[in-house]
Amino acid sequence: MTTPGRLQAYRDDGAISLMLGRLAGGYVAPLHGFAVAMAVAGVLLAARVGEQRTLGLFAPVVALLLTGPSAGHPHDGRIDWLVPPGIRAIEYGYLAALGFAQDVAAPLVFVLIAVLAYHHHDIVYRARQGHRPSARFPVLRPGLGWDGRMLLVAFAGLSGLLPFAYATLAVYLGVTLVLGGVPSRAPSAEGVRAGTRGGVTLDLEEEEA
Repeated sequence: MTTPGRLQAYRDDGAISLMLGRLAGGYVAPLHGFAVAMAVAGVLLAARVGEQRTLGLFAPVVALLLTGPSAGHPHDGRIDWLVPPGIRAIEYGYLAALGFAQDVAAPLVFVLIAVLAYHHHDIVYRARQGHRPSARFPVLRPGLGWDGRMLLVAFAGLSGLLPFAYATLAVYLGVTLVLGGVPSRAPSAEGVRAGTRGGVTLDLEEEEA
């Protein structure tokens, strides 16, 4: 079963979300704000964000203000596990809708989303192996966080530099994965204590107990 600590890691929050989460003190439950953010993002995507430049910036800001304050919450609710994949859906949907609406080349859009998906796969792998973001420097996230990436492409869309932003972001994430993600996949102390049997990860300490 996914632990609350892992759910927070799966969110892939950036500096702004983490700051809002610290200001909220962990008291903002994640599900309600996320549900509103998902609804608003869906409306904006249906309205074709690329045709209205102001909406292209509005969607990430709304998602950030509604979802960011819950970054410090332990995510221990019964269905709080829905929040991380929901944030992924908002981010991927926004990148695809904005890119296609502003005539970014389809291969470039697909490459960025593919690299981003592997980035999130790496986050899940790290969390399951017991790796956690640095407690000393929590805002120094190489992947920029979902909030940083969405705001970056939104401002690029307003500036008419969206294809350049997509290409730069894809290259940056790819280099980050190669230099920092893939080589670090050595099992941690927690991961060494875990074994696999029949494709299911087992905690050996719990089995011994």
